[in-house]
Amino acid sequence: MKKSLNKATPVGLIIALGIVYGDLGTSPLYVFNAIIRDRVITPELILGGLSCIIWTLTLQTTVKYITLTLKADNNGEGGIFSLYALIRRQKKWLVFPAMIGGASIMADGMITPPITVTSAVEGLKQIPFFSEITGTTIIYIVIAILIALFFSQQFGTANIGKFFGPIMFLWFLMLLVLGSMHLFDNLNIFKALNPYYAIELLTLYPNGFFILGAVFLCTTGAEALYSDLGHCGRGNIRVSWIYVKVALIINYLGQGAWLLANYKGQIFTKQIIDDGFNPFYGIMPDSFRIIGIIIATIAAIIASQALISGSFTLISESMRLNLWPKMKINYPTEERGQLYIPGINTLLLVGCLGIVIYFQTSSNMEAAYGLAITLCMLATSILFANFLISKRTPRALVYLYLIVYLAIELSFLIANLEKFPHGGFVTLIIGGGLFTVMYVWFRARKIKNRYVEFVRLDQYLPMIQELSNDMSIPKYATHLVYLTSANNPKEIEHKIVYSILNQKPKRADIYWFVHVDTQDDPYTADYTVETIVPNEVIRVELRLGFRMEPRISLMFRKVVQDMVANKEVNITSRYESLQKNNVVGDFQFIVMEKFLSQDNELPIFERFVMRLYFWIKKISLSEERGFGLEQSNVTVEKFPLIVAPVRKLKLKRVFLDDEI
Repeated sequence: MKKSLNKATPVGLIIALGIVYGDLGTSPLYVFNAIIRDRVITPELILGGLSCIIWTLTLQTTVKYITLTLKADNNGEGGIFSLYALIRRQKKWLVFPAMIGGASIMADGMITPPITVTSAVEGLKQIPFFSEITGTTIIYIVIAILIALFFSQQFGTANIGKFFGPIMFLWFLMLLVLGSMHLFDNLNIFKALNPYYAIELLTLYPNGFFILGAVFLCTTGAEALYSDLGHCGRGNIRVSWIYVKVALIINYLGQGAWLLANYKGQIFTKQIIDDGFNPFYGIMPDSFRIIGIIIATIAAIIASQALISGSFTLISESMRLNLWPKMKINYPTEERGQLYIPGINTLLLVGCLGIVIYFQTSSNMEAAYGLAITLCMLATSILFANFLISKRTPRALVYLYLIVYLAIELSFLIANLEKFPHGGFVTLIIGGGLFTVMYVWFRARKIKNRYVEFVRLDQYLPMIQELSNDMSIPKYATHLVYLTSANNPKEIEHKIVYSILNQKPKRADIYWFVHVDTQDDPYTADYTVETIVPNEVIRVELRLGFRMEPRISLMFRKVVQDMVANKEVNITSRYESLQKNNVVGDFQFIVMEKFLSQDNELPIFERFVMRLYFWIKKISLSEERGFGLEQSNVTVEKFPLIVAPVRKLKLKRVFLDDEI
């Protein structure tokens, strides 16, 4: 795995271009517009802005993500939840930056498709035939593209993905050529390579510090780069970045030189930009503009596709880490990592359409873009610092890393806060809502676990055996299967014992207890078996990585097949007529579904959390479908979750004689 992860191949390099760099690669569409809006074109602004872009791409993308963070691979997988899985057992509070980062990426995933597609489609205004196209028409075109994009998700992207790499290679080649054509419009543009001009802009230019909010747009796809580690491999990502970075910088330099050569001293108001002015399209020859717009639109769709697919992976990981409610997952293709979550697809579509309708233009969207992802980058820095500590990195180097990148990212955050009243609040509201769902799901589980009662299984084995042999009680099933949350194989939940012995006694020939243990590595899929009483009581532990779907029915069937082959268990029906003909006995799964008892005395905040939890649970996937049991014989038993029961009940008996 490590060799393949580090090795770069020609095919892998092309694939990396298509999957990894969509968001980063389309940033030239809107970054310069954000920098120059409502500002006079001066050498200080252009050289300083370019210098900020170059050194942001260097420090933030090249050093932090390409060089450092990609080292934190979890058996070949990357992303904030993969990183969290590596260190989650170190400190309990690390779950909070993980949740903040995950929610921020999802929020970013709702604004990236609208801004990239809108920026591309707005290029139609640069074509004389479409010069009078209205903003409403552009909105309709963008909405149509987004609906088609999200509709296609259900079919998978395996075949489409094969074309992503070559198209993005062509896109970056176009960036490189267009930028090179204008490098010599103003030779002073090469001064931007000197970080002095960035420092001068941030310190001396009026309100120059807040230009960082626009500059930050050039690196917003860096987090997605880390998330795609498992799809492309570290070697392919690092080598392809050389080509990508050169193309991006050359294009930015070309845009800057073109602006200084043609528009020095002019000011571009928001209205001018909304009417179609864009340096990216300005550096295109008139004869090439239609082709350029088409390529830009396709590149924008590819960038959107990458974030949508990444959101599916993110949610599936959070579900397995118990940070998100269970949702239906489809697998449109056999290709590893290909998955589709209808609920998330709908959520993203509604969010994207809402953003397009609300902001209407890419310049308005720029005001909301970047604020949420800054929080994600801060969260990644904190988690990666703890990863370095786990690898026994000298503390001095860890502190140096934290000081440098917390300073950089907090600066970006402060600069982006200026966007809050202009639309930044939208992404923060979206991210806050997603974080709330994660927090409620996480916190409710902690509250429940405080009150789950576990008992020693061996204390109840004699009673379970007696029940199994009690012919006076009708047989409930040949094989009775319970899902248990007990980590200790010697223990079992009291509610399961109650279900077997007290709540309509369930006589069976063999009792199975199945426990699912989520592993820190992504693709573990193995099991252990403990035969507690031969052919009567058996415990199965499924060890599944956090990217593995718990298809309990299929997996349990495989376990039973292996045990039968090894002659460890006899699954033949114990009914005499069926036993003679070697008929396999029936399997019945019992799913324990909780509901919140009214008899609780919880603190106000915890009561609120639990009510939100059960409301979310009600609209999410059922327990049996969440565990992949929908095609099995399943009985759902509802039982009250009594947390913090009322201990001081004021109830006084009144005797009838006293009332007379």
